Amino acid sequence: MTRQLITSALPYINGIKHLGNMVGSMLPADVYARYLRQRGHEVLYICATDEHGTPAELAAQEAGLPVAEFCARAHDQQKAIYDGFRLSFDHFGRSSSPQNREITQEIARELQANGFIEERAIRQVYSVADGRFLPDRYIVGTCPFCGYDKARGDQCENCTRVLDPTDLLEPRSAISGSAELEVRETKHLFLLQSKLTDEVEAWIAAHGDDWPVLASSIARKWLTEGLQDRAITRDLEWGVPVPADTWPELAAEGKVFYVWFDAPIEYIGATREWADATGGDWRSWWYEADDTVRYTEFMAKDNVPFHTVMFPATLLGSRQPWKKVDYVKAFNWLTYYGGKFSTSQKLGIFTDVALELLPADYWRYYLMANAPESDDSSFTWDLFAATVNKDLADTLGNFVNRVLSFSRKRFGDEVPAGAPNGDAETALGEQIAELLAEYEAQLDALNFRKAAQALRALWSAGNSYLDVTAPWTEIKTDPEAAARTLRTAINLIHLYAVLSEPFIPTAARTIRDSFALADDTRTWVSADEARALALVPAGTGFTVPPVLFAKITDEDLAAWTERFGGERA
Repeated sequence: MTRQLITSALPYINGIKHLGNMVGSMLPADVYARYLRQRGHEVLYICATDEHGTPAELAAQEAGLPVAEFCARAHDQQKAIYDGFRLSFDHFGRSSSPQNREITQEIARELQANGFIEERAIRQVYSVADGRFLPDRYIVGTCPFCGYDKARGDQCENCTRVLDPTDLLEPRSAISGSAELEVRETKHLFLLQSKLTDEVEAWIAAHGDDWPVLASSIARKWLTEGLQDRAITRDLEWGVPVPADTWPELAAEGKVFYVWFDAPIEYIGATREWADATGGDWRSWWYEADDTVRYTEFMAKDNVPFHTVMFPATLLGSRQPWKKVDYVKAFNWLTYYGGKFSTSQKLGIFTDVALELLPADYWRYYLMANAPESDDSSFTWDLFAATVNKDLADTLGNFVNRVLSFSRKRFGDEVPAGAPNGDAETALGEQIAELLAEYEAQLDALNFRKAAQALRALWSAGNSYLDVTAPWTEIKTDPEAAARTLRTAINLIHLYAVLSEPFIPTAARTIRDSFALADDTRTWVSADEARALALVPAGTGFTVPPVLFAKITDEDLAAWTERFGGERA
């Protein structure tokens, strides 16, 4: 089997993430990683907190903590939430790790040796009130392209245009709010992306056609606009230091590398963290990795340029055999009623609060069933409730409960034997095999909404089978036929538990634990097994699990809409 390397865009250390961050990178990566493991692949799923840069310093300052302590606490807080969402990272690291520092500095030295880094004197914004040069994100102002009045000096969050601080209209310090800014000369390191343009273009030409249109179009748009040399150092106290053995003057001035230079390298750094903790071989995944390693990245669309242009340029320019991405799965944005999630305005659901309201499986399934793949998608409470109530509570949860409850009532706590399979069971087996093939195909293609639709169709097939066979009627005239129907339906329940695990791992485990199957270590179901529907033999003991998914009530919706904003339909 192929070795599958999976990374999701690093969540920034500053604050708890909202549902849009979850669905745009980490959750689909987890669904895919779980699926691949179930299919027998060797999977390494890596993520980390992105801890450097201006917002970390500002957040630490606001919290009254040293930045290192702030980041350590915030990392633990985020990790606890991701554990709550059942994200199955093989390692969740930190970009401030010694491993990332060492690898980042080494790649920078290699770029310097190969002529792709240049020291330049530039004119940079200096805040008189703060007594310091201001990194890009320490400067806020109005975007000259879209008019957004809270644009940062490196990128406008509203229109996603990459900016220089001097592009901003009415700029001001993000530290003090002072507009008393001057432009003074200082020195920084520049990555000469212009010299790597042809290599990046050739690399994207060889790989980009396989990517989703969203990812490939953004990458090619950047290439069409032309790759500009980019400053990769900043005036900050917190970050990967410029190594003194290569740039002694800049090191003495306290320069650190730009967060977007070291953050992608942390994918490698976190893998090395994993290897140091487990005894694994990080180099076989990243350095001179053979053709059996397939690397898939997950990210929201605003992260695409850095992952498809800047990071590949960095690795190409190092002239070292670093593994580069094979497939970029990019997502559009999840909005809240068409607008942005906002902590300050108390709009939207953030991941910590989501877990306080409902268990993770509710959110996991809803987000994947409505993933913003082809376009932006909008969270509304009514759509959330409709998805949970119809798909999870009725189609799956009710099926499991009524089948097992009725079978126990009529035939006891073991799977009944009943009559041999008939035409209805044969037809059902063929249908399940076809739906399984569709489900696998969509997951293989990383089409998560379509995969959720295929999973829902599998659940619906069981309900349709019960509607046709009607065991509650059969039991009155043909108990053997009713027992056959229930035996078949119980086998469907076990199949659902196995196949649903990537989307709803907790419920899937609860269902599997209902069966007294010794050594039930099955990870997937073959097409032939799906047709036969006989993996749970007659005589197997079972229990009726508690309600898997409670319905969301109108009272719930009213309370949540009032608390988090939005409008009822």
